[in-house]
Amino acid sequence: MVNLQEEKDLDNNVSISARRFEESPFIERHDTKNMVRGVYAGRFFAVYNGEDYLAKYWNLRRKALIFDVPEKPVEISGPDAVPFLDKVLTRKVSTIKEGRGYYALACTPQGGIFMDGVLFKLSDNRFWYVQADGPFETWLMAHSDGFDVKITDPHSRVLQVQGPTSIDIMNSASSGLINENMKYFQSGYFDLGGQKLYVSRSGFTNELGFEIYCDGKQTDHLRLWDHLMEKGAPYGLEFSSTRAMTIRRIEGGILGNTTDMDTSMTPFEAGLGNFVDMEKANFIGRSALLQADKRTILLGLTCSTATPTSGSQILDGETQVGHITAGVPSPTLGLGIGYARFFNPGEWSGSTLVLKTPDGSRHSCKIVETPFFDKDHHIVRGINRSIP
Repeated sequence: MVNLQEEKDLDNNVSISARRFEESPFIERHDTKNMVRGVYAGRFFAVYNGEDYLAKYWNLRRKALIFDVPEKPVEISGPDAVPFLDKVLTRKVSTIKEGRGYYALACTPQGGIFMDGVLFKLSDNRFWYVQADGPFETWLMAHSDGFDVKITDPHSRVLQVQGPTSIDIMNSASSGLINENMKYFQSGYFDLGGQKLYVSRSGFTNELGFEIYCDGKQTDHLRLWDHLMEKGAPYGLEFSSTRAMTIRRIEGGILGNTTDMDTSMTPFEAGLGNFVDMEKANFIGRSALLQADKRTILLGLTCSTATPTSGSQILDGETQVGHITAGVPSPTLGLGIGYARFFNPGEWSGSTLVLKTPDGSRHSCKIVETPFFDKDHHIVRGINRSIP
């Protein structure tokens, strides 16, 4: 099931029982009659909230936004937590240090990408895997036979504070405990307005930012929200649906699970081979990946006359050679951008091809490497603090 959040999805909606999925504990603070909800990892979230998405986008790039996101932490604990995670994830878990997040993939036995997310080591035998969309908790349980592990849902809702002023906001919200010394993907427990919460310097925008992980019923969610908004007000903090986040994540080269990559694509084909440790003795999918083609089939596409959308075809002459998985207008570049998934690997980067949109129109497009700008990731690491 793909999780598209393109402009046309804001009007293509159906009614659904609200009890089927988890509602946000923060909903009271940002609900409006204009809200369009999406479902991700079994949780509702605001795809659109009636806002001026372009104004929100520039606030994200120049100040900061707070996002109520549906990504779901799953806890894996017990004496066999490390060997178990080494089996189900492609990265070497035994080397992960406490207080550090690691991007990690889980593959099918055939080598396809089943899940991506960030793994945090909370203590020697206790980890949180913050999953993307999909039934990962069930997947973990299905593969846990023979391991002394416990797989549980900590009922943690996640907030993201993203943008160049996020460091000032979190510094104020933590009474100075979070500061410039906290490096990219570093994490730990901090007091935020009298509540001890897990915080990582990470996010889904490729802007400087932080993620805050609530502690189930132990967290007073509305008090946390009000505390962050109060401390963030002097620095321009605003709430936004994920519309601005989606634009920024594509600009930043961040892939969406089930949307841009799925079980039919290997990590190598998705350009994520660096997150596969083939030196590990065994993990699910290793045998298939040993034989897999190591070339990528997923690249970026830019177009000056149209915005690529899912369902758009990529043509080489009159022959379709790929399609768009997701696309958005890029306010920073002034171009339409999207992910181009090719049917076969080849020397596509740098080429000029034809984008055929669902309405049948054709447009010249260029195939590029991602991210679409900030290739060295200076923005997310805080090295580049210039405001566009």
